Amino acid sequence: MAADTLTIEFRVEPQFDGMRLDAYLVAKIPRLSRSRAREILTASLRSPPGRQLKPATIVRPGLCFSIERPAPDEPPLPEVRVVAEDGDLLVVDKPAGLAVHPTARHHRCTLTAWLRRRTDGRWDPAHRLDRETSGLLACGRGEAAAALKAQFAAGRVEKSYLALLEGAPREDRFEVRLPLGLGAGAVRVKMAVGIGKPALTEILVRERLRSEAGEPFALVEARPRTGRQHQIRAHLAAAGCPVVGDKLYGPDERCFIRFTEGRLTAEDERRLRLPRQALHAFRLSLTHPADGRVRSWEAPLPADIATFLGSLRREA
Repeated sequence: MAADTLTIEFRVEPQFDGMRLDAYLVAKIPRLSRSRAREILTASLRSPPGRQLKPATIVRPGLCFSIERPAPDEPPLPEVRVVAEDGDLLVVDKPAGLAVHPTARHHRCTLTAWLRRRTDGRWDPAHRLDRETSGLLACGRGEAAAALKAQFAAGRVEKSYLALLEGAPREDRFEVRLPLGLGAGAVRVKMAVGIGKPALTEILVRERLRSEAGEPFALVEARPRTGRQHQIRAHLAAAGCPVVGDKLYGPDERCFIRFTEGRLTAEDERRLRLPRQALHAFRLSLTHPADGRVRSWEAPLPADIATFLGSLRREA
């Protein structure tokens, strides 16, 4: 689906007070370089009435501005399976490839766009899943939305993920307890291990497998006990067993750069094995915001991961 232009609106948050406008844009769209942010602002910036903003303008909280960009080509909205729905809570099985919120690359093909189309915008996602991660995602509306978000923020929600890994963990059950924070490497969105906020992931090996060529794989259940960005993927990579198909934490982070630039190579695709990361949010348990009862749901592995899993042989 394509359109002529997109208008992307910004309102400066308090934590960015005193920052240059081009630096603010980089903070909001981490994949941008500082020079690319200046190019975009010079060509596409729409200043508020009565002001003339420039890349070097110092921003203050509440400042509103927009940029107009050529709209990217986006696929049509996919089907989204509804797992549960009542007047306060909506649980969906998000397909891989669907961003939850608009980004610079995905503006119309998002879960929030699907929610607007289906329910006139009455539902609000209570948490996030990475675009390539499939699985269960809870939404609320009105006061229920705020209550759900508070549960996720306080860590009172039980989440379990299935992940297919390159390599074989030594133990059947283990923890990864390593801090995570944004690094300063070539990829701005990549989390660095060993710095930042505490993070804990519990791992349970469900199956040990091998390819026809004898390469080891493992299907694991991952239970994040904290909610850091990319936590499961970063922790599994740090444990020596990255998620199959992970362009950022897998065989070479430059795969991620080439992917965002639309120039993945045949060798990249061979090494990644799957077009997306093999991570699926399969179980979710939370307290219903209306009646206070604990509810649980499960979502089966999607076809792409299940098919790859079926091509492997189980170890005795």
